Amino acid sequence: MGLDQFGFARKGEETIEVACWRKHANLQGWMERLWAKRTGGSASDFNCKELVLTVEDLTQLESDYKSLERASGFFWGESEPEDDDLTKSFIAEAKKYMNDGYEVYYYCWW
Repeated sequence: MGLDQFGFARKGEETIEVACWRKHANLQGWMERLWAKRTGGSASDFNCKELVLTVEDLTQLESDYKSLERASGFFWGESEPEDDDLTKSFIAEAKKYMNDGYEVYYYCWW
């Protein structure tokens, strides 16, 4: 049990898993804040919801990912330094998919 996080690329009926994190709490906090800002909803409601990402979102994440604000939540665990490598890879791959006409989104459940 715990926080599972995914980055997907979708075009039509095709969905591709771009990244999968396990208990990267700080990234979850970053995505929660983005979701709350975009939807006006409570960050605590951001579970099992899709958050469509824009190029601007990914550019901001690229700037932020090495120094994400510490976050915590129910069964979220702790972010680890190796999470930065996966996040960097996700950003690069997600931008490639966007350039090819895919919609990129983040999904989590805990």
